Amino acid sequence: MGQTQSTVPEPAVGEKLVERLRALELRESKDEVERFNAVEDYVHVHGELPPFTVSAGTMEQWEKELMEDPKNRLALSALSSNNPQDILTQRSTTIKDTQTFNIKIPFEGAPITNQRASGRCWLFAATNVFRVAIMRKLDLKDFELSQAYLFYWDKLEKANFFLEQIVDTATEDLDSRLVQTLLSSPVGDGGQWDMVANLVEKYGLVPQSLYPDSFHAMNSRAMDSLITTKLREDALILRRVVTKSGDRKASLSAIKVKMLREIHLILTLMLGPPPNPKKEFDWDYMDKDDKYHGMRTTPLKFAKQLSTKEAVRANAGTNVHELFSLVNDPRNAYGELLTVSRLGNVFGMRGITYANVDMNTIKKACISMLQAGLPIFFGSDVGQFSNRDSGIMDTGLIDYELGFNVDLGMSKAQRLMTRESAMTHAMVLTAVHVVDGKPVRWRVQNSWGAGVGEQGWFVMSDRWMDEFVYQAVVDPRFVSNEVRSILGKEPLVLPLWDPMGALA
Repeated sequence: MGQTQSTVPEPAVGEKLVERLRALELRESKDEVERFNAVEDYVHVHGELPPFTVSAGTMEQWEKELMEDPKNRLALSALSSNNPQDILTQRSTTIKDTQTFNIKIPFEGAPITNQRASGRCWLFAATNVFRVAIMRKLDLKDFELSQAYLFYWDKLEKANFFLEQIVDTATEDLDSRLVQTLLSSPVGDGGQWDMVANLVEKYGLVPQSLYPDSFHAMNSRAMDSLITTKLREDALILRRVVTKSGDRKASLSAIKVKMLREIHLILTLMLGPPPNPKKEFDWDYMDKDDKYHGMRTTPLKFAKQLSTKEAVRANAGTNVHELFSLVNDPRNAYGELLTVSRLGNVFGMRGITYANVDMNTIKKACISMLQAGLPIFFGSDVGQFSNRDSGIMDTGLIDYELGFNVDLGMSKAQRLMTRESAMTHAMVLTAVHVVDGKPVRWRVQNSWGAGVGEQGWFVMSDRWMDEFVYQAVVDPRFVSNEVRSILGKEPLVLPLWDPMGALA
């Protein structure tokens, strides 16, 4: 991969190319359209299917037929020397996807945060939700919670969780899908809402000023690589110890503690020693009226203030510790509780659970929360039909059919089944535009800094939400009794490699 991006073409040039492509767009005959639109119209071969071999002669004939079409000659000129997303961006979509909304929470939180070159979006999205309640309670203008503090403890807990899973699966073949999936990413940066809930419950929260980002919090690849290599080596050692005869418990415990202590050393040297969750810290701050305040508390007590009567009242009656995940997984039955086997961070605490519902249920709950003035943590596949510079996420943003004469027609379920899509990024919803009772577009607070989108803010079309949003974390008050009852069901356990096990 190159380190620099290709030069973006001038807008006028791009628009002219698109206009010419449209003018020359290939119009198939009615017979061709009918032949390719239905699966049942394909030729069905009975018996053994003869293999097709790629040959230079066949490719030459295909190329000749391709270049006979003037549209394709123009497309070659345009698409071979530019990013297709720039050339095929639809101007009409960028015009209609504006940052105007008729339902918006009164207090969105500031400033726009920046996860830098790390996969900490879930921690940023979660702390951006948490901070709203704290800012309301303390009357703050600008405030950030320390994402690095939770990042440190998450890495240490994930290392311990991984080692426990390795011990538990030691009798499985090393080449088994389960063990190989565990080894693929022992301590990845990503996470889920239930994971951050575990961290806050066990370690609390601190203001960012007391534990700011280190270089390796902002640029996590080198640290992750080192820890991953060490843990994979440790996994092989643990597997050998487990398979030996004799008293394994004492030896395993001592070996595992030594391994974890080495991970602790790496984390501490690269991220810096974090505040002790049970020891008091002093925090000085100024409120929005520039009045000085001082506070002495512990990280655990600081987090618990989110559940105090004052904080709940300031947060429109919502206790952020009671929020839970709704997901839309059309492969599985709606109304079911889903979980993912061996997915978590803090061993012995809550695992990952999702209440699987249709998108209308998710959107109804989100609109109700926004009307109550509450931000919403959500998970999506951010790389699909989106542009980070404009901050637009819309299924109509890029017309691949125009440029390549191909139809990208998979359903949401099919994209999950083929691993074409999964939750890749967590962000926060703060507004929605509703017309005739139906949502049209949504306002999104991202964590990629103020240099992208509209000063860090993105806009998501409702159609994009249908196709590429998988999760929303909601207050139980804003869903029906039927939906709340899902949490009491026996969960359907998905394997670790399932797409719903992807960590944002």
